[in-house]
Amino acid sequence: MIAQSRPFGQRYAFVVVAVIFLCLLIAAGLRSAPSVMMLPLEASFGWRRDVISMAAGVGILLYGLTGPFAAALTERIGLRRTLLAALLIMSGSTALSLLMTEPWHLFITWGVFSGIGSGAVASVLGATIVNRWFKTNRGLMMGLMSASSATGMLVFLPLIASLAQAGGWKPVAIAVAIATAALVPIVFLLIPERPASIGEVRYGADADDVPPVSPASQGNFLTHTLSTLRRAASTRVFWYLFATFFVCGFTTNGLVGTHLIAFCGDMGIGEVQAAGLLSMMGIFDLIGTTLSGWLTDRFDPRKLLGVYYAVRGLSLIYLPYSGFSAVSLIVFAVLYGLDWIATVPPTLRLANEAFGDRSGPIVFGWIVAGHQVGAAAAAAFGGTMRELQGNYELAFMIAGMTGIAAACISLLINTSKPAFEPEPQAA
Repeated sequence: MIAQSRPFGQRYAFVVVAVIFLCLLIAAGLRSAPSVMMLPLEASFGWRRDVISMAAGVGILLYGLTGPFAAALTERIGLRRTLLAALLIMSGSTALSLLMTEPWHLFITWGVFSGIGSGAVASVLGATIVNRWFKTNRGLMMGLMSASSATGMLVFLPLIASLAQAGGWKPVAIAVAIATAALVPIVFLLIPERPASIGEVRYGADADDVPPVSPASQGNFLTHTLSTLRRAASTRVFWYLFATFFVCGFTTNGLVGTHLIAFCGDMGIGEVQAAGLLSMMGIFDLIGTTLSGWLTDRFDPRKLLGVYYAVRGLSLIYLPYSGFSAVSLIVFAVLYGLDWIATVPPTLRLANEAFGDRSGPIVFGWIVAGHQVGAAAAAAFGGTMRELQGNYELAFMIAGMTGIAAACISLLINTSKPAFEPEPQAA
């Protein structure tokens, strides 16, 4: 294959990061949309909140379970093909939801198909790009791309909350469908398959650098993805990372991302104002996660995770007793926002240390699946607790205690020895 020259030399890696950042941002906007649509859907169709939460939970669950398979599929059929297919599925499913009249339509469109599509445009994609395009500065780059989810909230939530308040749920679906479709030509034109495709090496690498080749690039990607899980699951470090990321999902996307706007609504705070609170959290997470990436390149990631989860847990325990005044909500937004996705860079570093650059992204995909299993559980759990108790207080208290438990587990992680023997690399 003839390498197609691109401008900027090695620095073209930053162009790739910028485009992937944008894709992750839009995918985050899609995943946050159900939280804004919850009350309008309840008003339009009379659907119970736990039913809507369950559909959101299905989308979150598939968002996570798709990740490791998407990572292997990317190696098998190519980055650009996988990403383009995912964007088309995301756009098509959200557009199709405009025709829904029954709860199962919501499960199919915003649950199944949008979950699968957005799952291929998630943290695992960021990990693949970082390993493929960067030899150095990996923590910082992963921090930036992880922060895209916060930026997605920052950019989208006030807009889609305004759309929902003015016109109901349909303008939200239209906006998401158009935004995802607009990314298709950008990805097609600007994303090469890998540095060698443009005659370059990874950023920060010497001219003779030979990047690791994933075994998933040959053979059956499904078999390889599952065999990697089997081998990783035989190690203690995998389960520690899986458990902490389960809690990460439980305490972020699942509970706060899905139910905070509704919680604020119960406390007499309007949707746009509540979305503004999430946006403020997004601003601080953009700062906190980027800083976390910088710290991950320099400090023990286990201790960083311990601090992040402890602060998150205490923030969630504080919220139900905050009084929901303007000052108390700002305090919560700052504390919680600073480490919303700050856990991603140190978790990826620990996965790479334990499982190597070749298997690390796929193992990280399974760890992210744990994140989304936790998020799906919290989305359903929060809606059920709200129906049973009439409020969210106990749900947020329980989530806060899981954050404290995750802080303790983080300190037990040991990557000083390889978690399993590397597979032989194909010639």
